Amino acid sequence: MKKLIILSLMTLSAAAGIARASENHECNVPKDKWMTEDAMKAKAVELGYDVRQVKVEDGCYEVYGIKDGKKVEAIFNPETGEQIGSEGDD
Repeated sequence: MKKLIILSLMTLSAAAGIARASENHECNVPKDKWMTEDAMKAKAVELGYDVRQVKVEDGCYEVYGIKDGKKVEAIFNPETGEQIGSEGDD
């Protein structure tokens, strides 16, 4: 039974890694086509985020802030400003 549980957890972990990798692929944009960090911050504010920090990670903009009273990490395409993912306090 332990082996089955461990195998299941490993499979779920691998699937999560694959999902994250495919998310990162959407940010494969040449740097000269990126919107500025200030423009990204303004876009996030328009979407209702109280922005605390904007970072670049894995070729995407990551916006850290508060939305609807919860801490969130929102992931955006650096060229279009389209939100392509998020992680938050559940």
